[in-house]
Amino acid sequence: MSAVADDQQTPKKRRAPSTAFKPGQSGNPDGPKKGRRHPAFAALDQIGQENAEQIVQAVTASALGGDMRAAEIMLRRIWPERKGRPLSLSLPPLTDAADLSAAMATIIQAVTAGEITPEEGQALSALIEAQRKTIETHDFAARLEALEHLSAGGKP
Repeated sequence: MSAVADDQQTPKKRRAPSTAFKPGQSGNPDGPKKGRRHPAFAALDQIGQENAEQIVQAVTASALGGDMRAAEIMLRRIWPERKGRPLSLSLPPLTDAADLSAAMATIIQAVTAGEITPEEGQALSALIEAQRKTIETHDFAARLEALEHLSAGGKP
């Protein structure tokens, strides 16, 4: 066998230089400096600060001139969209599992009657589900305590 053929059959392993990254090790373990912002964002902030008053005046003038998009922008800044509203819905006290079905029926009836939105009904249903889990956990703990009492030789 020739020396050339021998070299082709056994691949040589390359050694990584000592400066190569190690698996699982960050190239910059300290990370970026705290409070440092990317220069592009700093430049945009500077532009915004210099022209903010003029921009607000231009958007306001456009809104007053009938530009509905400008009006929408202004109104969203003045009165942000509400994420929820207080609901007036009479639900029974939720003290045991039997109460839960009556509460769900009340919620479904309110959604179908248009008294609350389907999203509000869904949010209320999530609260009912949380209460169901609470009741279930409480009942399970009580049954477990009773079984432990019985297995320890206590009377029912």
